[in-house]
Amino acid sequence: MAKSKTLFSIFLVLIVTLVTAKAQSFHQRISPASLGLQEEKLSHLRFYFHDVVSGPNPTALRVAQAQTTNNSATSFGAVDVIDDTLTIAPESNSKVVGKAQGIYAFASQDEIGLLMVMNLVFVEERLNGSTLSLLGRNTVSSPVREMSIVGGTGVFSDLHVVTLRPRLFLLPLRRLL
Repeated sequence: MAKSKTLFSIFLVLIVTLVTAKAQSFHQRISPASLGLQEEKLSHLRFYFHDVVSGPNPTALRVAQAQTTNNSATSFGAVDVIDDTLTIAPESNSKVVGKAQGIYAFASQDEIGLLMVMNLVFVEERLNGSTLSLLGRNTVSSPVREMSIVGGTGVFSDLHVVTLRPRLFLLPLRRLL
């Protein structure tokens, strides 16, 4: 009898805890004005990323790879460092607006999936010297990919969570073959 009362008490406490926990939310919407924040500004950036993997002046270099990377259809285990040009138009000889500097690692055995860590360093106009820091997964075969912008400097120093959705992000397949 005492055992069943103890089990019933534990069950009752568990039910009350679950009901109470469900009633409380771990998040809530807060008005920016209530925190003394001003209206947010929105900027639309459009630039083109030039990743040159071969020729006399490559901007992406393999710096490490696993012993099994050459036998992998996805280049799993390879790590490349980049110093790619960002331009205002798709042509590589168009006006340079910055650089993409960082690392990408081939991190999937099932598809060409990259772990990308990079800074976009801007050199033109009012963005000169400002940076955006990106971190995320880039599945090369996906038509639309999202990568998080996790921080920034200069005009982007007050930046908070943003997602980059590139419409076109080309990785030359000749490197992967």
